[in-house]
Amino acid sequence: MTSDRASQQVFFGTSALLFIGSATMTIAWCASMSAMGKMPMPGGWAMSMTWMRMPGQTWIDAAASFLAMWIVMMAAMMLPSLIPMLWRFRQAVTWVSDLRLGSLTALAGLGYFFVWTLIGLAVFPLGIALATVEMDIPALARGVPFLIGAVILLAGIFQFTPLKAHYLACCRNAPGHGRILPADAGTAWRQGVRFGLHCNLSCANLTVILLAIGVMDLRAMAAVTAAITAERLAPAGEHFARAIGVVIVGAGLLLILRAVELG
Repeated sequence: MTSDRASQQVFFGTSALLFIGSATMTIAWCASMSAMGKMPMPGGWAMSMTWMRMPGQTWIDAAASFLAMWIVMMAAMMLPSLIPMLWRFRQAVTWVSDLRLGSLTALAGLGYFFVWTLIGLAVFPLGIALATVEMDIPALARGVPFLIGAVILLAGIFQFTPLKAHYLACCRNAPGHGRILPADAGTAWRQGVRFGLHCNLSCANLTVILLAIGVMDLRAMAAVTAAITAERLAPAGEHFARAIGVVIVGAGLLLILRAVELG
């Protein structure tokens, strides 16, 4: 019993430190990006410097910097909902020493963030391509506020789909009720990757909202983090998901109406 309590304290203490560290680094990064300002664009909006290459910086350097920022940001955003999943993983693993269990938990966490790293590798060139097109075609840039509203509207509608419900249930139930997992590295890695895939598919629409509003917008990050955490951890998460969908649909419609009025 004493060993179990000590193991639990180490797990949650380490998780808290990781969250505090990643959140602190994310806030510092956002402050740094905010100090650099934004580029005014046709249509009355401004483009984040996230998608710009700094003077003297190669594209490889820019990609590495973005990826580091992306991983730290996702750690801060996803740890509140990931920690309970990892705890259930620990409980499902057949009995091993505390040291071995800690190693397997860390490996599952690495598998989870490996998936988010792949997403970041895809997001960066896509963001650069969109930013380039928007700068080269003023007519398209003027339509961005409307497109953002449309994207947010569609993201809100996704909250009501069976696909959302399915992957949200996968996240809420992982690694499975009453399932016993073998204590080996391969299983831990596969469980982490599975967590990551289900997580990405469940919150893909919320991630798109973050990218549309501004990937380094602290308010957007806080709102998306709260939404993801609530729908996964609240006793009636599916009801939270639909309530969040209503809010997102309303916000999308308001942004579309505003863009039409200004246009």
